[in-house]
Amino acid sequence: MAHTELVLGIDIGGTNTTLGYIDRTGRCRAETTMLTLSDQPPASFFKRLHEEAEALWKTILGDFHLAGIGIGAPNGNYYRGTIETPPNLSWTFVDVRAEMARYWQAPLAITNDANAAAFGELLFGSGKGMRDFIVITLGTGLGSGVVVNGELVHGHSGFAGEIGHTIVQHGGRLCGCGLRGCLETYASATGLLITAKELLAASEEPSLLRAVPNSEMTSKSVYRAALEGDALAHRAFDITGTILGRKLADSVAHTSPEAIFLFGGLTSAGELIFEPTRKALEENLYPVFRGTVKLLPSGIPMGQTAIIGAAAMMWKQLDRSPAGFSAAWPSTSR
Repeated sequence: MAHTELVLGIDIGGTNTTLGYIDRTGRCRAETTMLTLSDQPPASFFKRLHEEAEALWKTILGDFHLAGIGIGAPNGNYYRGTIETPPNLSWTFVDVRAEMARYWQAPLAITNDANAAAFGELLFGSGKGMRDFIVITLGTGLGSGVVVNGELVHGHSGFAGEIGHTIVQHGGRLCGCGLRGCLETYASATGLLITAKELLAASEEPSLLRAVPNSEMTSKSVYRAALEGDALAHRAFDITGTILGRKLADSVAHTSPEAIFLFGGLTSAGELIFEPTRKALEENLYPVFRGTVKLLPSGIPMGQTAIIGAAAMMWKQLDRSPAGFSAAWPSTSR
């Protein structure tokens, strides 16, 4: 009887790391979450990761084969198999391939978390069947993955597609990357909050947000106020979406995508963010592209997007060169 193949998908985050075993249909057979604790050495993290993965593996009933491992991580380099100067992690450089080889002999692929989301959209989401699209992740920051001719764009350095770190305002808000005026400082949950606070400081306009202490205000506070019809909160969303839409129009000129998928916590606001983004996108498109680009929500369940995307990257690698790619890494079965 043939084994059922599974891929271990791993999402390394600044606070938590999520891992799960994903089959060829994109179904998650089992998942768990552990603390990343990046203040500790990487070797400690990968030891704990192996222990968690092994314990999770034992909970899956049936005859399975570990076909490979896909990892999504901040500043994960697809070519080198490394994590390099990642934001929100205390590590500076990690040779992920070497660390993982201590515990597993299975094919391994790594990329940044937004690229992983794009892989998930391509294989298992609303991008299935599309050859050209862009995925934008709107969370604390803004990540992006670009698919052209059915392939994710990695670029010469392995870090291609950093739309969040293109400049929208020279000398503008300080970004965590060290630059000023990056798109993610304006079009993200963090950017939305800063915009709302700036609007509050610039006028005495009545707003439900004035009842919220400045230190306790979050992007969710702005969302809740907007749902209550608060004009200032609505304006914060309009500004955020307009800046995002304008910059996405530039990206369309570069790759002419069929669709742009928005994913992440900020997209939970629905039309509050989609409507102004869609309007600004269309208004700022080079005329030949007008009416050709769809702005859509992600087709992957939000809670599992990262691990499904990381696994999808590995499935695509295996499907591209199953014999040669697997030969260097003896498989793990049970």
